[in-house]
Amino acid sequence: MALEWIVAGIFGALIGAGEIVAQFRDEPDDALMTFPALGYMLFNALAAVLALAVIRVFGWNVGVQDPILAGWAQVVLAGFGAMALLRASFFNVRDGEKIITIGPSRFLDIVLVSVKDAVDRKRAEQRGIAVSQIMVQVDFNRAWQALPAYCFGLLQNLPQDEQDKFAKKIALLVNASMSERVKTLLLGLSLMNLVGEKVLATAVKNLGDDINRLSPTAPSPAP
Repeated sequence: MALEWIVAGIFGALIGAGEIVAQFRDEPDDALMTFPALGYMLFNALAAVLALAVIRVFGWNVGVQDPILAGWAQVVLAGFGAMALLRASFFNVRDGEKIITIGPSRFLDIVLVSVKDAVDRKRAEQRGIAVSQIMVQVDFNRAWQALPAYCFGLLQNLPQDEQDKFAKKIALLVNASMSERVKTLLLGLSLMNLVGEKVLATAVKNLGDDINRLSPTAPSPAP
Protein backbone atom coordinates (compact mmCIF):
# COMPACT_ATOMS: atom_id res chain seq x y z
CA MET A 1 0.00 0.00 0.00
CA ALA A 2 1.26 3.46 -0.89
CA LEU A 3 0.05 4.72 2.49
CA GLU A 4 2.50 2.43 4.27
CA TRP A 5 5.45 3.91 2.39
CA ILE A 6 4.26 7.43 3.12
CA VAL A 7 3.82 6.72 6.84
CA ALA A 8 7.31 5.19 7.03
CA GLY A 9 8.73 8.35 5.46
CA ILE A 10 6.77 10.51 7.89
CA PHE A 11 8.15 8.56 10.85
CA GLY A 12 11.68 9.08 9.54
CA ALA A 13 11.09 12.80 8.96
CA LEU A 14 9.71 13.19 12.49
CA ILE A 15 12.87 11.66 13.95
CA GLY A 16 14.96 14.10 11.95
CA ALA A 17 12.76 16.96 13.11
CA GLY A 18 13.26 15.86 16.70
CA GLU A 19 17.02 16.14 16.34
CA ILE A 20 16.71 19.66 14.92
CA VAL A 21 14.33 20.72 17.71
CA ALA A 22 16.76 19.41 20.32
CA GLN A 23 19.47 21.70 18.92
CA PHE A 24 17.32 24.85 18.58
CA ARG A 25 15.02 24.89 21.58
CA ASP A 26 14.50 28.66 21.61
CA GLU A 27 12.52 28.82 18.35
CA PRO A 28 12.21 25.25 17.00
CA ASP A 29 9.46 26.13 14.54
CA ASP A 30 11.70 28.72 12.84
CA ALA A 31 14.60 26.25 12.68
CA LEU A 32 12.42 23.57 11.10
CA MET A 33 11.35 25.94 8.34
CA THR A 34 14.88 26.48 7.02
CA PHE A 35 16.00 24.66 3.87
CA PRO A 36 18.89 22.81 5.59
CA ALA A 37 16.53 21.44 8.24
CA LEU A 38 13.98 20.41 5.62
CA GLY A 39 16.76 18.68 3.70
CA TYR A 40 17.79 16.76 6.80
CA MET A 41 14.22 15.66 7.45
CA LEU A 42 13.96 14.53 3.82
CA PHE A 43 17.19 12.55 4.26
CA ASN A 44 15.69 10.80 7.29
CA ALA A 45 12.46 10.11 5.40
CA LEU A 46 14.35 8.53 2.50
CA ALA A 47 16.36 6.41 4.94
CA ALA A 48 13.12 5.08 6.44
CA VAL A 49 11.66 4.31 3.00
CA LEU A 50 14.86 2.52 2.00
CA ALA A 51 14.76 0.52 5.23
CA LEU A 52 11.17 -0.50 4.48
CA ALA A 53 12.21 -1.64 1.01
CA VAL A 54 14.98 -3.82 2.50
CA ILE A 55 12.56 -5.26 5.06
CA ARG A 56 10.06 -6.11 2.32
CA VAL A 57 12.75 -7.70 0.13
CA PHE A 58 13.86 -10.04 2.92
CA GLY A 59 10.29 -10.62 4.08
CA TRP A 60 10.79 -9.72 7.72
CA ASN A 61 7.34 -9.94 9.27
CA VAL A 62 8.67 -9.43 12.83
CA GLY A 63 6.72 -12.47 14.04
CA VAL A 64 3.28 -11.18 13.02
CA GLN A 65 1.20 -13.61 10.96
CA ASP A 66 -1.66 -11.35 9.87
CA PRO A 67 -0.57 -9.77 6.53
CA ILE A 68 -2.08 -6.36 7.28
CA LEU A 69 -0.65 -6.15 10.80
CA ALA A 70 2.68 -7.45 9.55
CA GLY A 71 2.77 -4.70 6.94
CA TRP A 72 2.26 -1.98 9.53
CA ALA A 73 4.74 -3.61 11.89
CA GLN A 74 7.28 -3.37 9.08
CA VAL A 75 6.42 0.32 8.65
CA VAL A 76 7.04 1.02 12.34
CA LEU A 77 10.27 -0.97 12.28
CA ALA A 78 11.50 0.89 9.20
CA GLY A 79 10.40 4.31 10.40
CA PHE A 80 12.07 4.11 13.78
CA GLY A 81 14.76 1.54 13.01
CA ALA A 82 16.39 3.24 10.04
CA MET A 83 18.03 5.96 12.11
CA ALA A 84 19.07 3.41 14.74
CA LEU A 85 20.88 1.54 11.97
CA LEU A 86 22.45 4.73 10.67
CA ARG A 87 23.54 5.56 14.23
CA ALA A 88 25.41 2.27 14.49
CA SER A 89 29.20 2.18 14.61
CA PHE A 90 31.41 -0.76 13.63
CA PHE A 91 34.39 0.19 15.81
CA ASN A 92 36.22 3.18 17.29
CA VAL A 93 39.71 4.42 16.49
CA ARG A 94 41.69 6.49 18.97
CA ASP A 95 43.67 9.40 17.54
CA GLY A 96 45.55 10.80 20.51
CA GLU A 97 42.89 12.13 22.87
CA LYS A 98 40.21 11.97 20.18
CA ILE A 99 38.04 8.92 19.50
CA ILE A 100 36.91 8.53 15.89
CA THR A 101 33.81 6.43 15.19
CA ILE A 102 33.90 4.23 12.09
CA GLY A 103 30.53 3.35 10.59
CA PRO A 104 27.29 4.91 9.32
CA SER A 105 27.03 7.09 12.43
CA ARG A 106 30.17 8.93 11.37
CA PHE A 107 28.52 10.03 8.13
CA LEU A 108 25.29 10.96 9.91
CA ASP A 109 27.17 13.05 12.49
CA ILE A 110 28.91 14.96 9.70
CA VAL A 111 25.57 15.60 7.98
CA LEU A 112 23.92 16.72 11.23
CA VAL A 113 26.79 19.10 12.09
CA SER A 114 26.56 20.62 8.60
CA VAL A 115 22.82 21.06 8.98
CA LYS A 116 23.21 22.66 12.42
CA ASP A 117 25.80 25.10 11.07
CA ALA A 118 23.66 25.95 8.06
CA VAL A 119 20.53 26.47 10.17
CA ASP A 120 22.50 28.56 12.66
CA ARG A 121 23.86 30.83 9.91
CA LYS A 122 20.41 31.11 8.37
CA ARG A 123 18.84 32.17 11.66
CA ALA A 124 21.70 34.47 12.70
CA GLU A 125 20.47 37.35 10.54
CA GLN A 126 16.88 36.92 11.73
CA ARG A 127 17.97 36.81 15.37
CA GLY A 128 20.17 39.88 14.94
CA ILE A 129 17.31 41.92 13.51
CA ALA A 130 14.85 40.64 16.12
CA VAL A 131 17.01 41.34 19.18
CA SER A 132 17.90 44.80 17.88
CA GLN A 133 14.22 45.68 17.51
CA ILE A 134 13.15 44.16 20.83
CA MET A 135 15.94 45.69 22.90
CA VAL A 136 16.09 49.07 21.14
CA GLN A 137 14.76 51.06 24.13
CA VAL A 138 16.09 48.80 26.89
CA ASP A 139 18.59 50.17 29.41
CA PHE A 140 21.11 47.53 30.45
CA ASN A 141 21.55 48.86 33.99
CA ARG A 142 17.82 48.62 34.60
CA ALA A 143 17.25 45.36 32.77
CA TRP A 144 20.10 42.99 33.62
CA GLN A 145 18.36 41.79 36.80
CA ALA A 146 14.67 42.54 36.21
CA LEU A 147 14.35 41.25 32.65
CA PRO A 148 15.86 37.77 33.22
CA ALA A 149 13.91 37.35 36.46
CA TYR A 150 10.65 38.19 34.68
CA CYS A 151 11.41 35.97 31.67
CA PHE A 152 12.25 33.02 33.91
CA GLY A 153 9.11 33.68 35.92
CA LEU A 154 7.02 33.41 32.75
CA LEU A 155 8.37 29.92 32.10
CA GLN A 156 7.38 26.96 34.23
CA ASN A 157 9.97 24.34 33.34
CA LEU A 158 13.29 26.12 32.79
CA PRO A 159 15.94 23.92 34.49
CA GLN A 160 17.74 25.50 37.43
CA ASP A 161 21.16 24.66 35.99
CA GLU A 162 20.31 26.67 32.87
CA GLN A 163 19.40 29.64 35.07
CA ASP A 164 22.65 29.27 37.02
CA LYS A 165 24.71 29.21 33.82
CA PHE A 166 22.90 32.31 32.62
CA ALA A 167 23.58 34.13 35.91
CA LYS A 168 27.31 33.45 35.61
CA LYS A 169 27.33 34.69 32.02
CA ILE A 170 25.53 37.92 32.92
CA ALA A 171 27.82 38.49 35.93
CA LEU A 172 30.75 38.59 33.51
CA LEU A 173 28.80 40.83 31.15
CA VAL A 174 28.00 43.39 33.86
CA ASN A 175 31.68 44.13 34.47
CA ALA A 176 32.81 43.77 30.84
CA SER A 177 34.58 46.67 29.11
CA MET A 178 32.11 47.39 26.35
CA SER A 179 29.37 49.89 25.57
CA GLU A 180 26.00 49.66 27.29
CA ARG A 181 24.33 49.13 23.93
CA VAL A 182 26.45 46.06 23.20
CA LYS A 183 25.73 44.71 26.68
CA THR A 184 22.03 45.22 26.08
CA LEU A 185 22.12 43.29 22.81
CA LEU A 186 24.13 40.46 24.37
CA LEU A 187 21.66 40.32 27.26
CA GLY A 188 18.81 40.01 24.77
CA LEU A 189 20.56 37.29 22.75
CA SER A 190 21.38 35.28 25.87
CA LEU A 191 17.77 35.44 26.98
CA MET A 192 16.51 34.63 23.51
CA ASN A 193 18.58 31.42 23.55
CA LEU A 194 16.74 30.27 26.66
CA VAL A 195 13.22 31.63 26.39
CA GLY A 196 12.72 32.38 22.70
CA GLU A 197 12.00 35.53 20.76
CA LYS A 198 8.28 35.79 21.57
CA VAL A 199 8.73 35.47 25.34
CA LEU A 200 11.54 38.04 25.31
CA ALA A 201 9.44 40.51 23.33
CA THR A 202 6.49 40.02 25.69
CA ALA A 203 8.68 40.52 28.76
CA VAL A 204 10.21 43.74 27.41
CA LYS A 205 6.78 45.07 26.53
CA ASN A 206 5.29 44.21 29.93
CA LEU A 207 8.14 45.70 31.94
CA GLY A 208 7.87 48.92 29.95
CA ASP A 209 9.28 51.98 31.73
CA ASP A 210 10.91 49.85 34.41
CA ILE A 211 13.68 48.95 31.95
CA ASN A 212 13.27 51.72 29.36
CA ARG A 213 16.32 53.94 28.90
CA LEU A 214 14.09 56.89 28.01
CA SER A 215 12.15 56.69 31.27
CA PRO A 216 12.77 59.68 33.58
CA THR A 217 13.36 57.38 36.55
CA ALA A 218 17.03 57.21 37.45
CA PRO A 219 18.54 53.82 36.58
CA SER A 220 20.13 51.62 39.22
CA PRO A 221 23.85 51.38 38.44
CA ALA A 222 25.40 47.98 37.99
CA PRO A 223 27.85 47.01 40.71
